[in-house]
Amino acid sequence: MSTIAIVGAGPGLGLSIARRFGKEGFTVALVSRSQGRLDDLVGQLEKDGITAAGFAADILDRPALTGALHRATERFGPVDVLEFSPAPKQADDPALTPVSALEVNVENIQQQIDYYVYGAVTAVQAVLPAMIERGSGTLLFTTGASSALVFPQMGNVGIASGALRNWVLALNATLADKGVYATHVPLATWIGQGGPETQPDTIAETYWDLYIKRDEAERLYSTL
Repeated sequence: MSTIAIVGAGPGLGLSIARRFGKEGFTVALVSRSQGRLDDLVGQLEKDGITAAGFAADILDRPALTGALHRATERFGPVDVLEFSPAPKQADDPALTPVSALEVNVENIQQQIDYYVYGAVTAVQAVLPAMIERGSGTLLFTTGASSALVFPQMGNVGIASGALRNWVLALNATLADKGVYATHVPLATWIGQGGPETQPDTIAETYWDLYIKRDEAERLYSTL
């Protein structure tokens, strides 16, 4: 049975991606900061007949994130698909508050780099060597639109998520002959705040389509 690990799992898009892959027979490993929230998500998935478990870790705590993914591997076996979609809540961590291009400084960039870039690199390092050894695997990355488009009000976020985007595109090119596929999904939409095209279940279809086709290094999802 194949396994998808979702880093940054929440009750919106993360849960919908879990359901979409779970419907296809995947077991689901969920990673986020709160074990209580993870247990709730696992309960919802289990009601749908999907095998799932939660592994608590803060993306900013690199040893904890590595440990969570290793525990997921011990529980379910090798991770076949990694989906990385950090979604900071500014009320929980004011250091992650977006600032405009004119307000960018070293300090407010650093936390975003820790979150997006170091978090992604840490997660990938935990699963990629085994993927390369097997000659198969998929790496899915989600960011906001500022990674690929100009949003001056997201100055520090755009620097970090843009760096992550660049690395993902380079990964896809580097891994092409190793059986491992990497792709980036910049979301230019207000998730759940509009018509059907903004709903998490609809957006999740994009991830399944990318996983099946494996022919795009990036797909912008926009409803703006």
